[in-house]
Amino acid sequence: MEIKEKIREWLLEEDMYKEEMSDKSANFHFLIECPPGHYMDVIQPLGKSDVIIVGCATKVSPEHVQKLRDLNRKERREFMWDIKFSLNKFLVDFEIQENDDVLQGYVVRDVIYKDGLSKDKLMSTIKRVFKAKLHVLWKIHKECGEDIEKGKESDRMYV
Repeated sequence: MEIKEKIREWLLEEDMYKEEMSDKSANFHFLIECPPGHYMDVIQPLGKSDVIIVGCATKVSPEHVQKLRDLNRKERREFMWDIKFSLNKFLVDFEIQENDDVLQGYVVRDVIYKDGLSKDKLMSTIKRVFKAKLHVLWKIHKECGEDIEKGKESDRMYV
C-alpha cells in the first residue's frame, strides 16, 4: 500500500479525515479535523516522497489583535518572546506573523520522514502540533484577560 493510502486509512480509522485538497505544490494534501472544530493539514510536498508535513495555520481574530495592540510596547515584546520560547519547547517548527510586536497569526508544523512513519508516529505528531497551537490560543486568551474555563474552547475567534 502506498504512503498516501496508508495515511488516509489511518486518518479514517481515527475519524480525523475530512477531505483531500487540491494543491499543485503537493503530491497529496489531506484536511483533517482533530479534535472536533480544529482543522489541520497532512501534506506530502511535491517532489518529496520521503516527507510528510503535519501543520496548521491560525490567524488571530481582529478583536484579539486589538486587545494585544492595546498593551504597552514592553508588554507586547514580552508576550511575543514568551510565545516564541514556549513554542520552541514543543519541538515543532513554527512561523510567527507579527506587526509592531502584535501577533497576527502563526503556523505550527512538524515533519515525519518515510523511514519513521507509523500510525503511532503520525498520531503523536498530530497531537503535538495541536497542543502547540492550543498553547498559543490559551496564552492569547490569558493575555487578553479572558477566562479559558468559561465556555468551550474553539476556533471561532480565529480564522
